[in-house]
This record gives sequence, structure tokens and C-alpha cells, in this order.
Amino acid sequence: MKLSIPKPELQRALGRIQAIVERRNSMPILANVLLDAQKDGDGTLVVSATDLEVGIRSAHPAKVAKPGSLTVSARKLYDIVRELPDEVVNLQATANSYLELQCGRARFSLAGASAEEYPSLPEFPSDQLVRLPAAVLSVMIERTIYAASVDETRYNLNGAFVEVDASIGRLRLVATDGHRLAQADRSIGPDVSGLASGVIVPRKGLGEVKRLVDEEDADEVEIGFAGNSGLVRRGGVTLVMRLIEGEFPDYRKVIPQGFERSLTVPAEILTHALRRVAVLSSERSRAVKLELAERRLVVSSNNPDLGEAQEEIDVDYDGQPLTIGFNVRYLLDAVTALGAKEIRFAFRDGNSPAQLQPTDDPDALAVVMPMRL
Repeated sequence: MKLSIPKPELQRALGRIQAIVERRNSMPILANVLLDAQKDGDGTLVVSATDLEVGIRSAHPAKVAKPGSLTVSARKLYDIVRELPDEVVNLQATANSYLELQCGRARFSLAGASAEEYPSLPEFPSDQLVRLPAAVLSVMIERTIYAASVDETRYNLNGAFVEVDASIGRLRLVATDGHRLAQADRSIGPDVSGLASGVIVPRKGLGEVKRLVDEEDADEVEIGFAGNSGLVRRGGVTLVMRLIEGEFPDYRKVIPQGFERSLTVPAEILTHALRRVAVLSSERSRAVKLELAERRLVVSSNNPDLGEAQEEIDVDYDGQPLTIGFNVRYLLDAVTALGAKEIRFAFRDGNSPAQLQPTDDPDALAVVMPMRL
């Protein structure tokens, strides 16, 4: 393997994989990046990394003098390239799987391993992929990923449930950890009919997809599911992930129906009030109390060791009084993720879940379970 590639291009490729490579794993080679120089025209450098759950492969233009492949430490190579001047980087594989790197007057020699030992990433036929606007997928992930469980014993909740209604061209993401739920819908069009429904995409994979679709030149992406794998492709970058095997709970039973009380409150005012009151909430429960009365919402917390906090917000409400408690972090996460100027709160009673929706987006919602105070 022998090639030359501009430093910014190589740095971008290596930076993209840093969250994926495993540093503490029973397979040391998973801490490596696979460099594959291909001779087609001037040439292409394909950079790949995987932790067996999520993997990324990206193609970058390079001047390839000799095709070949090699794996080296992803972190060390990135640290080196990041400090290099903005010039052409020359890479060459040498005896005993070493990688020689030269840029300007700087030279490095990195110990590597044979590419034959590196796990391969699954391939997807193009006819199984569906095109989506990158911005749409980004918003859907942002409004749901926070509610996915991080409890590994509840593996079927460690991601987002993908549901497709091909009859109306609609895509839905749902995530829940048992204490809260987030849902986002978008009308995609007839193309969505080719997308598998009822799969669970892992939280880590969703995070990598979010980073991919938020890149500056992201316009459209292709997504698809086959067997136990999912794929997202944008230009020369392909992200693959192992889907979560298991049954997602019937989330529709969690979404409350028949609300008796509702109000609209500015998101920024509510966020600041919750943050101020949370300072004196219990560090263990993070409980805050919401008291709803005519034309006012009172947010308060009580900690026997620290004291009490209370803040009153003017609201347009003339219904029956209501007192309900929540984990303040769950409320703040929901309000932040919904990303709206105004939030519509809907309640049934003090012991039932509350629903939050942006006033400008009826296709997104959050549900938060109450706490006993």
C-alpha cells in the first residue's frame, strides 16, 4: 500500500470514526482503523472502523501508487494527523505490518496488523434503500433519542423503534425507558414503502446517524434494513449497525388519552424556572412539584437538608386545580428535545402521565410519568 492524500481529507475521515472504535475490548484489533487503498483512476482510500455493533466506511479521493490494506491504531493515527501541517500526507505499508507516514518534514512509523484479521462490514443492495432528507431524519432523532434506555438489562429499550405506515407514506420513531416516551412522525412519501417496519435501531447507532446527517454537506441520505442489520448512506460514507433483537413494548398504551386539563407555556420561561427550582431538589429523586391553578403555574421543590424553592409562571389556564410531581431532568430533557418556542402541556389527573407537544409541530410528542411526592 502506497498513497498520498490531503491532510484535511484524512483528518475528516479519521475524526468521523473516533466514537466507534473500541478501546477496551476483548478483540484488540477493534481499536484499529482499516485503511484500504484502491486503484481506480487516480485512486481511493477507504477508511473503515467497527465495534461489531456499529461500523462506518468512507471513501476518499487519493493518489494511489500501490493498492493494498492495513490496520493501525485509530486513536494514535488520528492524534498524529491532527497535528500535521495542512499538506499532503504520504502513507506506505512496510514490512511486518508497519505504516510509514510522512508529511512535510515530519515522519512517523506506526505498528499495525494485517487487514485480513479485521471484521468485514455487511453489504446492502441498492434496491433495499430509501431516500430521505437528511434534515428530516436529524430532527426525528433529536426528538426521540434522549428517551432511549441506557439500562443494558432492558436491551429492547436501548434504542428507537422504527415504524412505517406505507399506506400514507409516514415514518415514525419511538423511544422509551419506562419513565418517559418520545415520538416523532414525518410524512416521507410513497418511497417509504420499501422500508422495513418494526425494527429497533440501537442508541449508539442513532447517535452516529445524527452526526452523519448533521455534517455540513448532508442533503439526502439513504436508509435501509435487512435481516438484523441497518444501513445509512450519505455520499461516500456508509454507516451500518446491528439492530436490537427483541420485542418493543406496545407504546400506544403509554400515551394517555382523554385529557381534562391543558395549557400552553413558553419553553424558555419554563426551562429557566425548572432549572432554578431544581437547584434545591433532592439529589436522588430530582423531584419538582407543579401546581396548576387559575392563570398560574407554580413550580417548586423541597429538600429537608437544603431548603425550599418556588417560582410562579403566568399561564392562560382556567380549569380545575392540579398538583403533580415529576423528575425535573425528564421534563427538561423533553422540553429541550422538542425544540419549540411554546409547549402545550396536557394532563388527565395528578397520577397519570403528562403529554408535551410543540405548538408548531403536532407530529412530535413526549410523555413523562409522574412521581409521588
